[in-house]
Amino acid sequence: MQEGKFEKARVLLEKIVPDAPAEILERARVYLVVCERHSRAAALTFNSPEEQYDYAVSLLNNGSYEDARDQFEAILSKSPRADFAHYGMALLSSITGQAEEALDHLARAIEINPANRIQARSDPDFIDMADDPRFTELLYPEMA
Repeated sequence: MQEGKFEKARVLLEKIVPDAPAEILERARVYLVVCERHSRAAALTFNSPEEQYDYAVSLLNNGSYEDARDQFEAILSKSPRADFAHYGMALLSSITGQAEEALDHLARAIEINPANRIQARSDPDFIDMADDPRFTELLYPEMA
């Protein structure tokens, strides 16, 4: 695993788990999950950041929040001005109760592409943010 050979490690872990002593069984299972996650991520290839975004949104919709976060962060590491990835991170942060992060990413998405302000006004995924005055100021600056 330390060498990044997750598929090879997964195969070996699968062999030892059935007969593993109780004191290492749980750790082996955790490592197995890590290997499976990395193997899946390594197998993914995208033709564009938009395609990766679509995949991230599907993960978000399925409740795979950490995997979705990984995908949004990967997009932003390659394309820091990808407004759609900032918007996706804002949605994820809102859904997971991280108001500050949601506001930061939404502000960045709007700064890059003002049309995101209009989209966010009617996006039901921001329902938990509706009572936050900072959210209202961000979406309706003309009322401030």
